Amino acid sequence: MKKYARACMMAFSMFCAIPCPCPCWDDDARPLATLFLPAVGVWIGALWALLAYLIRQTGLPLFFGAALLCAFPFLITGFMHMDGFMDVTDAVKSWRNLDERRRILKDPHTGSFAVIACVLLILMQFSFFASAKTDANIYALILIPTTSRTAAGFCVTVLRPISESQYAGAYRKGTKKSHAVLFCAIFLLTILLGFLLLGKYGCIPLGVTAGYLLALCRAFRSLDGMSGDISGYALTFGELCGVALYALI
Repeated sequence: MKKYARACMMAFSMFCAIPCPCPCWDDDARPLATLFLPAVGVWIGALWALLAYLIRQTGLPLFFGAALLCAFPFLITGFMHMDGFMDVTDAVKSWRNLDERRRILKDPHTGSFAVIACVLLILMQFSFFASAKTDANIYALILIPTTSRTAAGFCVTVLRPISESQYAGAYRKGTKKSHAVLFCAIFLLTILLGFLLLGKYGCIPLGVTAGYLLALCRAFRSLDGMSGDISGYALTFGELCGVALYALI
């Protein structure tokens, strides 16, 4: 039980920029940290919804409020997933051979493709929030990071990692298949609760997952394996799809 508690603290420490009150590190518990990705998503989503509530209550100007909501998911994660999104974009759009694409993935320098993709992503996300209905259900925002991190946990668990990836060691140690079943159960529960409690917004998890898998397939095929950067790339695109549904339905 203590190992799971340490894994939970590690998950919040690694995937959220808010300092963890009980930081710890345990290499033996690291493979279990992904189990708590959905919990991290719920926490981030709750804070996102709280921000949206405060914006409404204070009557902030439309574009300023949209900018805050757009920036929040990047700020709360310390731009970790945005970094992965940019790294993978550079690698995939280079159209080089596999070894060169993997080298570009690890290159600390930022290329033009990454900058262009980042700007377009932020503009689109800002535009969606700016065009969202004034009576949109802010609690639907909780579904977006919860679903994206559930999808990330599942895919990191079942997909073969790139040999240089931080997840390769955990994969070789034999991550339990029961973990994949747990992620599937959480995903189904998220959809069920979404439709029961939020009505039409219950389709948001489906949109997030579709966006995540679409981006994942592109990156996985191009780089021949899974990694933290690829997960961040797919997560960022999946959340953009979720924001689009939040604004448009």
